[in-house]
Amino acid sequence: MAVAHKTVISFGLVAIPISLYTATQDNDIRFNQLHKDDHERIRYKKTCGHCGKEVSGNDIVKGYQYDPDHYVIITEEDLEKIKTEKDKSIHIMHFAQLNQISPVYYDKCYQAVPEPGGEKAFELLRKALMDEQKIAIGKTVMGSRETLLAIIPREDGILVSTMFYEDEVKELQKAYNRPEVSEQELDMAKMLIRSMDSPFDPSAYKDEYQVRLKELIETKIAGKEVVAREPEASGNIVNLMDALKASLEQARKDKGSAAAGEQDTAGSRKSKSRSAGSTAAKKEPPDNEGMEAGGQPSDTGTKTTRTRKTKGA
Repeated sequence: MAVAHKTVISFGLVAIPISLYTATQDNDIRFNQLHKDDHERIRYKKTCGHCGKEVSGNDIVKGYQYDPDHYVIITEEDLEKIKTEKDKSIHIMHFAQLNQISPVYYDKCYQAVPEPGGEKAFELLRKALMDEQKIAIGKTVMGSRETLLAIIPREDGILVSTMFYEDEVKELQKAYNRPEVSEQELDMAKMLIRSMDSPFDPSAYKDEYQVRLKELIETKIAGKEVVAREPEASGNIVNLMDALKASLEQARKDKGSAAAGEQDTAGSRKSKSRSAGSTAAKKEPPDNEGMEAGGQPSDTGTKTTRTRKTKGA
């Protein structure tokens, strides 16, 4: 995995060299734009707006428009000159509770890994944050902007998430009227929540639409007809309490079916285990089989194969 960014966490006077690795990836299927008539790829060329010539990457520079059609050129050397040593590191400004920050402020997530020599200081920061139930808020320059960061401790390491500044987060555009809800409706909603409560397991969630999209692509490659899926039946329940009751009943059924499936799977494993143990017991020869008195091999010519258990098996 390629390193996305190398930097140093400044924790007071302690410097912790780290590498940042992108913690997520996009697995979505991508489509290419094609010419409708001959199915050839559509190409986009970078051309000069003045002379109309195609321009290569080596001939393209960065510019800031300060007046209409007037630009000042900014080079990478210019950007490096205005950076300070503090800009090149993640400077921790303060610490906060994780639940004090709205999720809307989080952007891109990275896994932090200590560089050689920084392991102890890295672990010290991680453990101290875990014990205090805190996260660190810091800043660093990434690319051409000063980036706000959250340093989040975990049992297995540290995550670093880029954050939006306050002026980058939009206010709620439209408020809504909050109707009164009855105690009965609230109790029923809470029961539904409790009936669907379970520990978060990321492996339980799959992008089912991407699976269907792959099936569609494979179907068309094979020259077969794509068959539309049958629409799912909807309950069409108008009354809120009736909808809650029906949802609660369905959730209980789903939970019961899942529990029964787990019991069947566990029972099957136990049955196979007992069967395997019984078979092994029948096949296991006595310790002195194929041996004469005194432990010497017999001359019958029969070879006995033994299965040995290794340590830790």
